[in-house]
Amino acid sequence: MQLEIDHASLAVYEALASKVRLNIIQLLSKNKMNIKDLSAALGISSPIVTKHIEKLETAGIIRTEKIPGKSGLQRISILKVDHIEINFPKKIYHSFATYETSIPIGHYTDYQVVPTCGLATEKDFIGPVDQTKYFMDPKRMDAKIIWLTQGFIEYKTPNFLKPTEHLQQLDISLELSSEFPFSNDVWPSDITFTLNGIELGTWVSPGDYADTRGKYTPDWWPHNLNQYGLLKAIRVTPHGTYMDGEPMSDITIDDLDATTDVWTFRVEVKEDAENVGGVTLFGQKFGNHDQDINFKLYYI
Repeated sequence: MQLEIDHASLAVYEALASKVRLNIIQLLSKNKMNIKDLSAALGISSPIVTKHIEKLETAGIIRTEKIPGKSGLQRISILKVDHIEINFPKKIYHSFATYETSIPIGHYTDYQVVPTCGLATEKDFIGPVDQTKYFMDPKRMDAKIIWLTQGFIEYKTPNFLKPTEHLQQLDISLELSSEFPFSNDVWPSDITFTLNGIELGTWVSPGDYADTRGKYTPDWWPHNLNQYGLLKAIRVTPHGTYMDGEPMSDITIDDLDATTDVWTFRVEVKEDAENVGGVTLFGQKFGNHDQDINFKLYYI
């Protein structure tokens, strides 16, 4: 589950602001439980437990199923979510001028993919899935979601810096996840990012998500396939490279050739990675973020 700092996410924040509901989440992380069992484990009455369960259901954190029991139907509570990420508003650096470009995820210039793999537009799949030849289909330019188990997708974007302008920082943001047939919330994958042949670092994606539908995922897309990814921000600075503020590598802005005409960006799952769990890229009109791969250059 991915949240924003906005009113739409308030139900989740309110649901988590309770020791009792946090204890319920801990209990359900181990087993499915009914109201009676939860009441006994928590030491509080069943009506009070029911109110807490309803709060967690409204927030989309758990779901309840009715199954036959010894005395008729009983409500069983099941934990839906095992990961929550909060996206804070982006910081604005007023002291720098910027150039910003967006690369549609279907506009890749090179690729090497291993099934499971495939592409889709906002309206339909591009050819049969798991057939790599369709990565050269002209309709790939309209792709809004791309997935592969191992290999890479590579993109190029122009460098608009003029000779008199000095690069101070570079940001790359994109929405992505692991790749598992259908989906799997716990499916680690080592995803490596390379810029102009320089390896910026590797991020371990936690999984491939279908616990809730993606905010922008089209209605025709099957509910049991990956619905959304995590929005990740790579930042190259004079001090090193970071992802979402956490150190990623020692590569600095001075290690990049700011005079190049083109930036070449590669997203890769290496054959010899510890976790070969694939990668799924989400573009505009898919996932939780209505964006493609965004490049932003800060300069003086």
